[in-house]
Amino acid sequence: MSSFLEMIENITPEIYESLKLAVEIGKWPDGRKLTQEQKELSLQALIAWEIKNLPEEQRIGYMGPQECHSKSAPVPNLLFSSGSLH
Repeated sequence: MSSFLEMIENITPEIYESLKLAVEIGKWPDGRKLTQEQKELSLQALIAWEIKNLPEEQRIGYMGPQECHSKSAPVPNLLFSSGSLH
């Protein structure tokens, strides 16, 4: 595991952007396809790098504070809507 951590320490912002693009399009800059293992390891590296270097709202997968849309509209009471039990 220390080699993975060492690798994360050596990622520059330029390497981060290149790695992120490779994961997004599924290809290395030279056009070769990423294998499934390369995608998984690269994504893990990106996430680990982001934790150390980016604020939470700029990280992969950040969704921010959200409210459930169902809270904005009242939910009708279908069970007792006509005055009798259905």
